[in-house]
Amino acid sequence: MTYHSLLATCQRCRFAERGRALVAAGLLLAVTGCATDVARWIAQTRDHQGDVALLHGNDPDASEAYELALRVAPHDEHAREGFVIVQLRLAQKLFTDSKFDDALDALSLAAKYAPDDARIASLRAQIEQAQIKRDIVVSNFPSYKETSVNIRRSFNAVKRSSEEIAASIARFEYTFDTSELTKAIRQSYELNADISRDTARLISLRQLADSGAPESSNVESLAPPASLLPLP
Repeated sequence: MTYHSLLATCQRCRFAERGRALVAAGLLLAVTGCATDVARWIAQTRDHQGDVALLHGNDPDASEAYELALRVAPHDEHAREGFVIVQLRLAQKLFTDSKFDDALDALSLAAKYAPDDARIASLRAQIEQAQIKRDIVVSNFPSYKETSVNIRRSFNAVKRSSEEIAASIARFEYTFDTSELTKAIRQSYELNADISRDTARLISLRQLADSGAPESSNVESLAPPASLLPLP
C-alpha cells in the first residue's frame, strides 16, 4: 500500500469514527429528551393523583402519590408543597391521637422539602411541649386517661339532656300542655346536679394532674352530694 493510499484510508477511518460519534450523540440526546418527557409525565400524573386524594381527605394516598412524583422529579414544586401539606395534616392527626413520635416523624419528612417552613416549626414545638406535659401528668396521675374519658362522656350526656329539655319546651309551644314544662323543669334540676358533679370532677382531675393525689384522698372526694332541690 502506497503512502497516499494509506493516508486516504486513515482519513476515511477518522470520518467514519466521527460519524459514529455524531450518531451516538444524537441517539443519547434523543433518549435523554424522551426520558425527561416521560419523567415529567409521570410526575404530573402523580401530582394529579395526590391532588385528588388530598381533596377527598385521603392523606395516606396523597402522601404516597406526591412521594412517587418526587422520586422521578425531585425539584417538582407542586409535589413538594403537596407533600409538605399532607405531612402536616398527618402530623396534626397523629398529635391529636397522642402519637407524638409518629407525628414528629411526619414533620421530619416534611422538613426535607421545606426546612424553613414556619408551620413545621410551630407544630413541632407544640408536640414537644405536649410530650413534656404528658410526662408530668403521667407521673402525677397515671390513670388520667380513664378519668378524663369518663368525665367527657358525662358532659356528652349533659348535652343530650339539654336537647331533651329544649324538645319538651318546643312541644309545649304547639301542644300547650304544661306537663311538658313540668318535665323540662325536672330535667333542668337533674341537669344542674349533673353539671355541678362533673365540674367538681374536673377540678379534682386538674389537681391530680398538676400535683398528684394528696394523702387520704380520692378522685371522687370533691363530688357534691345528690341535689336536695325540691322537684316540682
